[in-house]
Amino acid sequence: MQKRVYKIITQEGIHARSATALVNCAMKHECDVYLMVQNKKVNLKSILGVLSLGLYYGDSITITADGKGEEEIMTQLDQLMFTLSLGKKQ
Repeated sequence: MQKRVYKIITQEGIHARSATALVNCAMKHECDVYLMVQNKKVNLKSILGVLSLGLYYGDSITITADGKGEEEIMTQLDQLMFTLSLGKKQ
């Protein structure tokens, strides 16, 4: 199982466009991918799940991947978080 913790650094938080990019990345892989904030956990392959979290500037999120291709997806998510200026690793 792979795990990463990020702090949201964009003033807009994670909105529809950036959430869609994260979900599209997650859907390309077979492994289970989850996004957690505080005590809420959603499937990163669900746009409604991600948007339901209401992720704002300063929030700390945890992304986990478990299964085939978990290392690859975490590398891609790291790059995506950096490219979209969404968050930085903690």
